[in-house]
Amino acid sequence: MNKPLHALIFALAALSACSSNSTLYHDQPLVAKVDTGMSKDQVVQIGGKPNAESERSVVPGTCFDYMLTKAGNQQPYSVSFDGAGKVDKTGFMTCAEWSNAQHKARLPSMGGSSGSGY
Repeated sequence: MNKPLHALIFALAALSACSSNSTLYHDQPLVAKVDTGMSKDQVVQIGGKPNAESERSVVPGTCFDYMLTKAGNQQPYSVSFDGAGKVDKTGFMTCAEWSNAQHKARLPSMGGSSGSGY
């Protein structure tokens, strides 16, 4: 399989998970109020101190891990920041899961006739 197909499969899986999670957690402050371009301080004011903060390993920046809780359910939620400390991504996954997905998306295609031009 080639990279674009892997990325498409991952994106579709993430979207299907996000649609059900966004419905359940849509009123949580982190989900409802955090937007691209916000600073770390703004995110902390909205969502409180994160459970963990980590350096991003693929693209320079940092990432906050939170755990959303509602009606007895728990769901990881991450807020990722670019090198300037501004939100560039949020999602219903941990920072480690997001980093892993980024690593996989950057791996060169292995074998097959992907037509990647390598």
